[in-house]
Amino acid sequence: MSIFDRIKHAIFGDAHAAPVPEASTAGTAASAPTSQLPQSPTTPSAGVSTEASTSPTAEQMASPAQEPARPGRDTTPKPSVDIEPILNAAAQKSGQKLDWRHSIVDLMKALGMDASLEERKELAQELGYSGDAHDSAKMNIFLHKALMKKLSENGGKVPGDLLD
Repeated sequence: MSIFDRIKHAIFGDAHAAPVPEASTAGTAASAPTSQLPQSPTTPSAGVSTEASTSPTAEQMASPAQEPARPGRDTTPKPSVDIEPILNAAAQKSGQKLDWRHSIVDLMKALGMDASLEERKELAQELGYSGDAHDSAKMNIFLHKALMKKLSENGGKVPGDLLD
């Protein structure tokens, strides 16, 4: 697992996975009564012509609802996760005075991660840092900005002042 993925998981947890079962369950629940409706109205012969024109629509609605549910697991927009309270709580829980809003090292420490230079260099490679890895101050500034941007792109609600 990449360092970014570990950071993302530490912040988001399973928040992005939770809606998927609900969505697929809701789709199944919605399609079950729809499939049962055409069966009961078609039994009386007097209502066949009226209900028959309605039942294909119900069946058509049931099929599309089921088909997108499968791909929807991958393409459904995930709920936004507000990172600020999560990171504030993590920093407070650490018992240290950590400034995650400005320091990649403090952010990683707040999440209980290894914030060593080697780990940050690896994260820099993942995030596409092309500068001098020996200039840790520049690299750290890049890492923090790039991490905030990438978290935002992956469903994180990042405070506006941390995005460029």
